[in-house]
Amino acid sequence: MRQLHFIFLFVLSLSSTIAHTQEISTINITSPNENTIWNIPEKITLEWNTVKIDTSKFIRFFLVRNEMVVQELGSFKNDGFESGIELAKNIGSGNRYQVVAIELFPDDKYNIAKRVTPFFTITNAASDERKKKQQLANANTVTPKKKRRKSKVKTKEQIIPAQTEVAQAQKKPEVRESFDGRKISYTKEFEFDSEHIIVKIWDHGRQDGDIVSIYLNGVQVVKKYYLTYWKKEFTIKLDPNKSNDLFLYAHNLGDSPPNTVAVEITDGKKSENIVLNSDLQSCEAVLISVK
Repeated sequence: MRQLHFIFLFVLSLSSTIAHTQEISTINITSPNENTIWNIPEKITLEWNTVKIDTSKFIRFFLVRNEMVVQELGSFKNDGFESGIELAKNIGSGNRYQVVAIELFPDDKYNIAKRVTPFFTITNAASDERKKKQQLANANTVTPKKKRRKSKVKTKEQIIPAQTEVAQAQKKPEVRESFDGRKISYTKEFEFDSEHIIVKIWDHGRQDGDIVSIYLNGVQVVKKYYLTYWKKEFTIKLDPNKSNDLFLYAHNLGDSPPNTVAVEITDGKKSENIVLNSDLQSCEAVLISVK
């Protein structure tokens, strides 16, 4: 009987140990919630609680609207409460705001605690008034009509060289030297069989709060994304008639500059892996063409 009792206690202890081991870190945000209304310029408060995250660790918070980062609220020690946070004065009124919380420097990099609140409301009377005045000013602005110039009829000799110049220009690959005042440096050139490409991005090295956008041929395909070890996947369509430039745009420098992104590019048959680095003055890029 004593032996059976000992075995029973051992099984209970083992089950408890396994349950504790399988428990993962979590964040619960209690304020803001669906009933919250933040009024700018009043300062705001965040309240939260965590599971399996030590109080010496830090949690980073972001204000988002329509999945786009509006403002980084800050990184705070995991004590469950932070007040006196000032919101940006240019934030407009709306009821589609959310707060995102992310665990910094997790013990298990494959199980990072993240939490997104329900939608809540922000009001900003000053910003709304500025927007209204700007709309009225735009409505009252009359654009003068431009005089049409008489076009001269081109001779056959004039048309043929012009067409030749255009054809030659189209054959040359477009190399973007700068974007938004930042220098673009090309690190690699790839060629794929398909114009439909799958791209995956994630934080290379340690997770330190990098926020990035990805551009294809000057068009934003990923907007203000917070990099983690989790791979974000998206699909792009290449222009088969030219070399396509894909570049990394940094919105901040994180805790360990520069912003460093691991990138995997594949068409389902061929796969390429690279690392792109960017800061607030320059962007690294790759050229991608279709066979």
